[in-house]
Amino acid sequence: MESSGVTLDTQALRELQVIVPNLHRRYSGVTATNRMVAPKLAKLFRAAWLGSDAPDGIARMDAAALLKLWRRREPLIWHARRNDEMIIGVLLRALGWPLKLVFTSAAQRHHRWFTRWLMRRMETIIATSDASRSYLKCDATVIPHGVDTDRYAPAADRAAAFAEAGLPGRYAIGCFGRVRAQKGTDVFVDAMCRLLPRYPDFSAVMAGAITLDQTAFADDLKSKIEDAGLSSRVIMTGELPIEELPRWYRRLTIYAFTSRNEGFGLTLLEAMSSGAALVASRAGAAEVVVEDGVTGVLVPPGDADALAAALEPLMRDPAAAAAMGQRARQHVVQNFSLDAEAGRIAKVYRALV
Repeated sequence: MESSGVTLDTQALRELQVIVPNLHRRYSGVTATNRMVAPKLAKLFRAAWLGSDAPDGIARMDAAALLKLWRRREPLIWHARRNDEMIIGVLLRALGWPLKLVFTSAAQRHHRWFTRWLMRRMETIIATSDASRSYLKCDATVIPHGVDTDRYAPAADRAAAFAEAGLPGRYAIGCFGRVRAQKGTDVFVDAMCRLLPRYPDFSAVMAGAITLDQTAFADDLKSKIEDAGLSSRVIMTGELPIEELPRWYRRLTIYAFTSRNEGFGLTLLEAMSSGAALVASRAGAAEVVVEDGVTGVLVPPGDADALAAALEPLMRDPAAAAAMGQRARQHVVQNFSLDAEAGRIAKVYRALV
């Protein structure tokens, strides 16, 4: 299929099978998961990306190209991942576009009536976990997210990768995601304030955006870190460009997934694929992805005591952490690759067209 940026000509529009809409301007976890799997799907189907943040490996289409598909006879897959994309799909079909509507739901919450109404107009619903499916009032196929195991791969020399960052000590423990209570950033800071004074070889890295509505929350965390005398050892990078994230994962010996609630939690897979040992709250897909005690350690969400107790043995024994990271990497490669996700989605598409 054409690479990103190539305009769809008349022949390509005629052969098009799948439209991947991304109609949300703010970059989010939904965008990230969509960007990763779309190029894999484009190798299996004639697919095009509609909207912002198009990845390489899939053709782009614009509104003008979409208009040319009106009253086309051959069916087209429209794979929505947000309410606004479902709304547009329903409207276009009502106006004469030959769309087969698919929706992926990662949310682990009861949906509002309007979302349920939209979902009833989809041909197929995909849930990213059994937990997500349990909140739906309709049949759904469970297809977990995958991760690019080539892009998110362990460093050939983790010590050298760590040194490149210029952080104090010898090892890093990370917690990535927007700085907010829902992500459990405060739980991570509380655990670090207890543990880092006892383990001087470790630094902590918090990578994620601080939105305006969370400024006071972030300032409280910074004050707590400063009061603990850890300002040089707890690094808040802010939001990182997506191309820099794999480099930061490769610097980590341990990753802490601290969300109180989550749809899926892609950072779990990214960290595991990068070979980091994992301590994860039982949120999102953690209980599906993690084999407790083998490829990671599961703890209750929102519990700083439990998080610290699970992290400390790994900080005390970095060799054991490295061994857990190797098992985690192998587990993801075998079970949660992008190729596996794309293959499962392809089966859904083939059933429709």
